[in-house]
Parts: sequence; structure tokens; C-alpha cells
Amino acid sequence: MLNRLEMLRIFIATAEASSFKEAAARLGISPQAVTRAIKELEQLQGELLFHRNTRNMRITSFGETLAGQARVSVGALDELFLRDKAEADFESSGLVRVAAPVGLGRLRLLDVLTALAVEHPRITFDLHLSDQHSDVVDEKIDIGVRFGFMRDNRFVARRVTSQRFHVVGTPDLIRQVGAPQDIGQLDTLPTTAFLDASTGRAWPWLFKGGIQCNPARPRFTVNDGEAECRAVLAGLAFAQMPSFLAEPYMASGELVPVLAELEPEPWDIYVYRPQKGPVPARIRLVHDRLVAALAGTSGVSGTEAAASP
Repeated sequence: MLNRLEMLRIFIATAEASSFKEAAARLGISPQAVTRAIKELEQLQGELLFHRNTRNMRITSFGETLAGQARVSVGALDELFLRDKAEADFESSGLVRVAAPVGLGRLRLLDVLTALAVEHPRITFDLHLSDQHSDVVDEKIDIGVRFGFMRDNRFVARRVTSQRFHVVGTPDLIRQVGAPQDIGQLDTLPTTAFLDASTGRAWPWLFKGGIQCNPARPRFTVNDGEAECRAVLAGLAFAQMPSFLAEPYMASGELVPVLAELEPEPWDIYVYRPQKGPVPARIRLVHDRLVAALAGTSGVSGTEAAASP
């Protein structure tokens, strides 16, 4: 029989992983050792801890409760052997799951998280990049970043900055085909189309007063913001892009804004976390660093509150 403390450590790691194989990799043991530990613990408890089949596994309600109790108990025991810096290091340890839009995650968040991983080697990260809203509960997301409105009162959300949307093209493209003078002229010019992965249709272009349109002549269709940006920089088409992608190239003169007077209202960017009691030190640390990185030097002061409908 396994040492019971080690059994609990394996169980906690498995509860935080998506599979027995992932838990084994994090612990540096074999998947068979994880399976044996879970089976022994289930026998001791007389309860099923995970629903599992050949494709996936999901923790049971009893397992969730036991995992919470185990974290407290194992943490308390570990604290008996920690002093000063070692104790502080323990508090900033464990898994942090982060969800963010693809382009924003790659350009603004990835460097922050890798720097944190170097500074705090006992923190592990699970970064989920998607332009679709993540299911925070099912995916057990600890911290999320989102464009637009936050209307779910399950979250504590902090507005950190806002993003404008620019219609842009290269100077060469404008010399060749001219700049659009109104929204209707976009139908006569080469444009990009950015696909919504959930519907397979192009996202509409947004303009002042709530006007939306889909230009009629997309020359370059894509589902990745950075790929779209590269196509625009190559002079293939006009595109509507968020400021975090467009503005560095606007500042250098590589891209020129058009239809600026018709820009829509900026979209807010929020950093949010589920409302679930006390916030562990590692979650506070990552949350605060992401807020600082997204706010940048713009002087935007975010406010934190429960998101409400």
C-alpha cells in the first residue's frame, strides 16, 4: 500500500489535471502509479473519485470535496516544514489555468507568463488560447482575459484597458486602388475576412452608430489575427484590426488608417476570475501581473467588481 500522504499528493495532482497521463507527467511517475493510487484511495474512501472511460475522465462531486480537503490538509502539513523564503515559495506554487484570445495572448500575455514561470519555478501554467469564450467552469479556468462585455455574475472582473478598431491598408495599396471614402466603397476594394470558428462565417466589420457590414470582395480569408496582419502588411487587402495589432505598424507608417471618423466605440478588455472564495497567492500573483501588462503605460485605471447582467 502507498504511503497515504503520497497517495493524497497524487490525488490532488490528478484532480488538477485533464487525465491520469497528464498528472503522471507532472509528478514524474508512471500513469500506472497514478491509477494504483487513485484505486487505493477509492477503496479507502468507499466512493468513486473519477468518472473515467477510454477517452476522458472527470472528477466526481465527492472527489471535488475530498480534493479541497486534501489540499488544506497536505498544505498544512507542508507548512510545518517550511520557513521564511521556503514558506513564501510554497504559497506561490501550483497550477494556474489561463484563458485568453489568440492574438492578445501571443502578443501581450505569453512573455508575462514565461517570465513568471522563470521567477516562480513552482508555479505551473496551462494557457488556453481561443477566440471563442471558454467555459470557465468546465475547463476550471483560474484567470481569463476577454474582449467586450462581462455580464456573468459568477465572475469578479476588472476592466484594465480598451481597444480601438482600425480599418488599415499599406501606403502602396492605397496608391494602387485608392482609400475608401465611405463604408459602401469597401465593397469595391480588396479586403480580408476574419472567420468566426464557432459559425464558420466571417465576423462583421464594426462602425460608428452600430453599423455592421461584410465587405463583398474578400481577397484573403483567415481565422488567425497575426496571419491577417501579415497579409495586410504584404499589401494584399484592407482589414479592420484591433489596436494592439495595428497601432505598432501605424506608428511606423507601414499601415495607414482609413475611415477613421467612422471607427466604432472601443471595446473594453477585462481580466476576470471565478468567484470561489479565498484567492490563492499564485492566482493573485498571476492576476496582478496580467492586469499590469494589459494596462501597460496608458494610465488606464481598472476597477474590480462582480460582473452583473
